[in-house]
Parts: sequence; structure tokens; C-alpha cells
Amino acid sequence: MTGRVEGKVAFITGAARGQGRSHAVRLAEEGADIIAIDICAQIESNPYPLATEEDLAETAALVEKLGRRIVTVKADVRDRSQLKSALDEGLAILGHVDIVVANAGILPMAMGDPHASDFVDAVDVDLVGVMNTVAVAMPHLGRNGSVVITGSTAAMMPNTTDNPSMGPGSAGYGWSKKILMGYTEQLALHLAPEFIRVNCIHPTNCNTHLLHNDGLYSMFRPDLEHPTREDVEPAFTTFQAMPIPYVEPADISNAVLYFASDESRYVTGQQLRVDAGSLLKAPGGPSN
Repeated sequence: MTGRVEGKVAFITGAARGQGRSHAVRLAEEGADIIAIDICAQIESNPYPLATEEDLAETAALVEKLGRRIVTVKADVRDRSQLKSALDEGLAILGHVDIVVANAGILPMAMGDPHASDFVDAVDVDLVGVMNTVAVAMPHLGRNGSVVITGSTAAMMPNTTDNPSMGPGSAGYGWSKKILMGYTEQLALHLAPEFIRVNCIHPTNCNTHLLHNDGLYSMFRPDLEHPTREDVEPAFTTFQAMPIPYVEPADISNAVLYFASDESRYVTGQQLRVDAGSLLKAPGGPSN
């Protein structure tokens, strides 16, 4: 089946690389035009490098290679006025928006000198950024519109929101993703009369820069001073019930495509885990 989102326009945050880029390309493959947003700048508390303008340009090139239109704009999801201006710029060219993929996120890990501001930054991006994205797009969504939110299995794991050893940035990430579960359900309830769907996807470890950085490596291999990717992949693999170290961005994008398409026209308020069974191994899962 092709053309599953033909004629639709998708507004995607965090689109310069990783999952966001993958979502843009996958939706473009199925006929969507794209409004792609990314901060393309560093957030001080976030220790690993964030995406660049060059990354966002590469996303644009990949979409255009598929014969679809794309509007790229630098914007910070923490600033609702910036997001509104970015969306307005895209609407001026593409005319409408049908799909919202609130994907932008950071994970400031406990490295160097953790501070409570790390918690604030994580929440501002991972929770407030999602709400800002939805707020600016909602007035433009019509019948069969779809909002897809990027959550995380961290929302469902114990000790991700109240473990001091995780650091304030990691706690902010886990807490934000947990709140997004209830936010998804409430928003879905209130938009259901307008036939606008809202769903949340919860990935396990995913093969992106958010996973592949010194902070995450140190968390999974605290026994090593400078763990490498080769050092941590066996530990990553034990995290999932299926023996893989992580899922790929494309695995999440396929779920995004389903929620964005009319195939899910009566599916709303859902929490979909794309986690290779990681929650089945967590304390409280069926094997415990």
C-alpha cells in the first residue's frame, strides 16, 4: 500500500535528525508534505550536541528527493510564539496542516555538575514543548486530524522520576514523559467530538544521538570510566525482552505513519509501546 497520507501536511518538531528526520522521510514516502522544525542550537544543560542547521538541510534534501515539498524553520519548542511563527510560515506555503508530530526532546544526563536547572530544561522541552506544539497547531486541524506525541518507556519504568542518582535532567525527562500519558488521554477525550485523534508512542532505547552519548553510556556501564558503544551494547541488549540493543528510528516512524493515516481513524487516546518487550522485563511486568 502506498499513498497512505497522500495530500496531507505534517508539522514535525525535532525534525533535523534522529526520529524526527525519520518521521519526515517516512511520511513523505507515503505522500505527505512536511513543515519541519528544529532548534538547531545547543541547550546548555544538555551535554551531547544537538542538531545543526546542516542537519535540518539534510532532512529537507531527503524529503525533496522523494518529490514532496518541505518547509524548514529554526524554532525553539519552549517558545510558543516562535512555534506559531514557524507554523504560519509553513501554512503560507503548504496551505494546511493535518498531522502533528510533537517529537522534539532532550535528555540532560547527570554529567559534570548537575543542577536543578537541568530538570527545568528537560521539562520545558519534553513536556511544555509538546503542549506548545499542540497549542499552535490545534486551531488548524480539521476532521481526521491526527496528533502523535513522542513519549518513552521511561514513563512506565520504576525509579525514572524519583531516583536521585539519575540526576535532575534525567528525572525531568522521565517525569515529563509520564505526564504526557495523561495529557494524551485528556486531549484525546476533548478533541474526539471533532474527530481529531491524539495518540502517544513510547519507544524503548532508540538508535539516535539521545542514546549514543557519554551520559547514557556511563549510566549503563558505571563500572567503566569511559565506556564505548561496544561496551554498552551488551547492557542495552539485556534491557529488552527481544535480544536487540535498541530499536531503529524507522520502527517508530512506522507507528507514526499508522496514527497519521486514516487507517487509525477511530484510534485515539492510545499509549503504544514500541519497545521490543522492555516493559515485560521491568519490575511489575508479567514475569515478576
